[in-house]
Amino acid sequence: MSVDVDKPAEPPAAPPPAQPEPIKAIPVRHYGRWVAALVVIALLVLLGRAFASGKVNWGAIPDYMFNADILKGLRNTLWITLLAMVIGIVLGVILAVMRQSKNPVTSTVAWFYIWFFRGTPVYVQLFLWFNLGLVFQYIDIMPIYKDEWSDFMTPFLCALLGLGLNEAAYMAEICRAGLNAVDEGQTEAAHALGMSHAKTLRRIIVPQAMRVIVPPTGNEVINMLKTSSLVIAVQYYDLLQAAQNVGRDSGVVVEMLILAAAWYLIATTVLSIGQFYLERYYARGSSRQLPPTPFQRAKAKLAGLNRAGGAA
Repeated sequence: MSVDVDKPAEPPAAPPPAQPEPIKAIPVRHYGRWVAALVVIALLVLLGRAFASGKVNWGAIPDYMFNADILKGLRNTLWITLLAMVIGIVLGVILAVMRQSKNPVTSTVAWFYIWFFRGTPVYVQLFLWFNLGLVFQYIDIMPIYKDEWSDFMTPFLCALLGLGLNEAAYMAEICRAGLNAVDEGQTEAAHALGMSHAKTLRRIIVPQAMRVIVPPTGNEVINMLKTSSLVIAVQYYDLLQAAQNVGRDSGVVVEMLILAAAWYLIATTVLSIGQFYLERYYARGSSRQLPPTPFQRAKAKLAGLNRAGGAA
């Protein structure tokens, strides 16, 4: 005999949750950006109108672009920039090592050198080298060299010493910052393996410090290229001197200054590209993914446009 037991009634099914209303995103209006853009465009239009209405012989610029005197001045500018940077980098590395030395004499000499050359304008230093003939009549390096100071201190040598020795002070601080950026454990580990201090610097410390040294050094090269225009003070024939001479002889002074500025821009652009690839080279050991080159960026954009066109 079975007894029927009433089963409890099942609870009614819960209603489905109401769908949230879609959020109405209202973009923020950046009115300030549009106002700033209009102001900048208006200023550019006014600047272009001023030059267009001025008495500027724009045709003279391409005519003298590859003038023999202009190219000679450009070559001298690049040459003095290269040599001055070589002196600055080599002497800067030596000063940075001296600055970190435990020898109080070498560290003090390095500190005084950096203090003096960073604390005085390079323009003053150029004039100082140029006028030392008023103090020293002869230069006598027994038994290597002996001559009158005016014959020895040529405009080229004045420019080279003035720019190179001044740059060494700045490169010393850049190199010192790069050396200090390497962990001290690297030096301790190298010494524990029996490596000498010089070999540790050459094989362990300097290669790692280059990632810190290279970017500001590239900026210093570009800055040196522009600073080299000051050598006109010691009568060295550079790009600016050539532009002034050609402009004075041909009657297009402003046009030749614009031409000189164009050549400086071209040279700094080339140096900036070289700096980018040099930084990319030394970033191989520290970055998981190297920054794309301009060609790689252009190729990626073209591939994206092709995919968008195929999908349409």
